[in-house]
Amino acid sequence: MADKQQASTDDQTAAKAATTKPDSKTESAEKAAPKKPKLFKKVATAAEVDELKRKASDFEDKYLRAEAEVQNMQARFQKEQATLIKYDGQQLAKDVLPVIDNLERALAVEAADEAGQQLKKGVQMTYDHLEDALKRNHVTEIEAIGKTFDPTLHQAVQSVPAEDGQAAETVVKVLQKGYQLKDRVLRPAMVVVAQ
Repeated sequence: MADKQQASTDDQTAAKAATTKPDSKTESAEKAAPKKPKLFKKVATAAEVDELKRKASDFEDKYLRAEAEVQNMQARFQKEQATLIKYDGQQLAKDVLPVIDNLERALAVEAADEAGQQLKKGVQMTYDHLEDALKRNHVTEIEAIGKTFDPTLHQAVQSVPAEDGQAAETVVKVLQKGYQLKDRVLRPAMVVVAQ
């Protein structure tokens, strides 16, 4: 009887194993078998197609606008960089102009003795070198005497009646020289204008 019970227990165990463990041949056959394609595909409606076309158009428009903005930024950057390079040294030139003014005032003083003459000669040499350095860096004096008054280049601080032979709106005297860097005014000339 013990043998019968043993045999039935072994049969039950084998049956359980057969139901819980699939055969490895069956499992690999299932994996190797291709999946069946779906027979019915969803067809888009006309409204869905129109919506997708609208979205694509919106994306293309946004892309083109972004590309144009990038090109504008690059052009603006290049223009600003060119301006910076063109007017490089503008602040230094502005700071040097009072030094030129003071050297001109020193040269206007008459020297009576030999020591004064030597000092004036040294000031003249300094003035000439400084003026030459400014010219090499495109800082030039604004011409004013005898020219027609131009508010972009001149600053009128006084007006006087026109004398014989003088045209109205003509600069007759310069109180302080004006300078420009290339085509940009660093300091307008302070002038007296005939009316």
